[in-house]
Amino acid sequence: CLLSLYGVCQVWFMYCEKYLRPKYYMYSPIDSYIPFIKEFVIPYLFWFAYMALGFIYLGLVSKKDYYRLCVFIFGGMCVCYTIYMIFPNAQNLRPIITEDDIFSQMVKHIYATDTNTNVAPSIHVFNSIAVHVALVNYPEFNSKKLWKNASFVTMVLICLSTVFIKQHSIKDVIWACALAFVFYILIYQLPKWLSTKQISLQRQKKQLRTS
Repeated sequence: CLLSLYGVCQVWFMYCEKYLRPKYYMYSPIDSYIPFIKEFVIPYLFWFAYMALGFIYLGLVSKKDYYRLCVFIFGGMCVCYTIYMIFPNAQNLRPIITEDDIFSQMVKHIYATDTNTNVAPSIHVFNSIAVHVALVNYPEFNSKKLWKNASFVTMVLICLSTVFIKQHSIKDVIWACALAFVFYILIYQLPKWLSTKQISLQRQKKQLRTS
């Protein structure tokens, strides 16, 4: 299931990268005040490990939470790709890197392998939020304060890294946060509200029968 969904998303993303031509360039005046910090390439790349660890952990301990994470991430990615097709976008924030240290080389490699198109909403930000939300909604993980805090810090650092290495505009981050909030409501809060309402209705019916 995971591999098939990942495959579909990869093919769709490759299509967007190859055929979509940006018409809108993401920029906010705030972007001009955000410095380029090459060291943030480390949390940016750690995103891959964070994603993998989130899937593996939940896949081993809770099928329910694992599937909710799948719906959150792959559903959100499909929405992002649809937005890219309707609102083809890009950014022109990348600086010219002249240094040759390890961090600069890593950023230059990212720039060379990942285009500056299809940036809003940011997949990096959206998926990081999805993993953290899925983890903290699993009671066993949520009860472990150290791991819960570590996940939160990791999520925040990854989100910050997208703007500090100039892969994204702050607008891309805001769009991703807004989309993640919608998915959080749909996947985690709405079922709770419906369940509570159903229990309340059942109690009312029981009271009517006994009265």
